[in-house]
Amino acid sequence: MQKILVLLLVSLVCALSCNKSAENKKITIATLKGPSAMGMIKIIDSLAITKNPGTEIIILNEPIQVRKLMLENKVDFAILPTTMGAILYNRGINYKLAAIPVWGTLYLFGSDTSIRTWNDLKGKKIHLMAKGMTPDVLFKHLLIQNNIDPEKDVILDYSFPTHIDLANAVAAEQAVLGVISEPMVSLVMQKNKNVYPLFDLNAEWQKLNRNIPIAQTALLVKSEFAKHNQKYVSLFLDQYRKSTDWVNANPDSAASLIVKYNILPNIEVARISIPRSNLNFISSKDVKTEIYNYLELFYTLNPDIIGGNIPDENFFLN
Repeated sequence: MQKILVLLLVSLVCALSCNKSAENKKITIATLKGPSAMGMIKIIDSLAITKNPGTEIIILNEPIQVRKLMLENKVDFAILPTTMGAILYNRGINYKLAAIPVWGTLYLFGSDTSIRTWNDLKGKKIHLMAKGMTPDVLFKHLLIQNNIDPEKDVILDYSFPTHIDLANAVAAEQAVLGVISEPMVSLVMQKNKNVYPLFDLNAEWQKLNRNIPIAQTALLVKSEFAKHNQKYVSLFLDQYRKSTDWVNANPDSAASLIVKYNILPNIEVARISIPRSNLNFISSKDVKTEIYNYLELFYTLNPDIIGGNIPDENFFLN
C-alpha cells in the first residue's frame, strides 16, 4: 500500500508540475489546520519534498480565512464547513462541492463526571462558541431530539468566542462542559487528565439519522478550473482519498508527518486525534443524500445558516 501510494503521489506531483490551468497560473489549495490537513498530509509531504513550483497548499486556522480567498478568486480548491460552502453557492460564488473529507468532529467535553445520559444535562451550564453557527445549531438540535429544551432545561453560555478560547477554558476547568472539536479535544486531554469526551456528537447524530454521519466539512473546487482541468481534478480527488486512507491505516507514521508540518504540536496528540477526527474522503456525488439531510436540518432551524436556500444539483461536481 505504501509503495503504491508513493507512486500515485508521484503521478499527482507530475500532474501538478505539467498542468496548465485555465488561468495559466499556480494551482492553489486552501485547507484548514486540523482534520482537513491531516487527511491530505501525504500530498502535503510529497509536494514539500519535491519543492514543486506548480502548486501551493495554504494551511489556514479559520474557515473565514478560506472564504476570503475564495471571494477574492485566489484558490482553485478550498476546504471549509459544508454550511459555509452552501452560503457561498447561494451567493453566486462559482465553486462546486467535490467531496466530503471529514465527517463530524464535535464532542461534548468536560470534567463533570455526573454526565452519563442526555437527561443528566438538565440544569447544567454548557459552553458553546459562535452562536447561531454549526456547533451551536447542531447541539441545540440534539438537545431537542433528546427531549431537552435548550431555552429552559439548560444554560447555554457563549462567553468563549472561538474554539481555541473554549478549549483553553475547558482545559483550565473554567468551563466544566463545552462543545469543542478535534483536534482541540485531544489537546485538552493532554493538558488536563481530568477532562474527557462525554458525548461524540457525530455518533449521537447517527443514532437519530439512520446511521448517516455528519457531512460537516466540504472540499470545493472552482467551477472554471474544474471545467478545463477534469483529468487533474479527478487525479487530485483520488490522491486525497488515498492519503486519507493511509492516515487511518498508519496513525503512527501519519502522526509524525502531522507534527512535521505543524498541524499539531506533538506526536501523542496527533496519534490519538486521528481516530476521533472521522476522516473519510467520499466524492460528493456518492453521498448526496447525507449532504442534503445535513443541510435540510440547518434550513429548517435557521435558513440563514446555509444562505437562505438548499442548494440545487448544480452545487455538486459531476
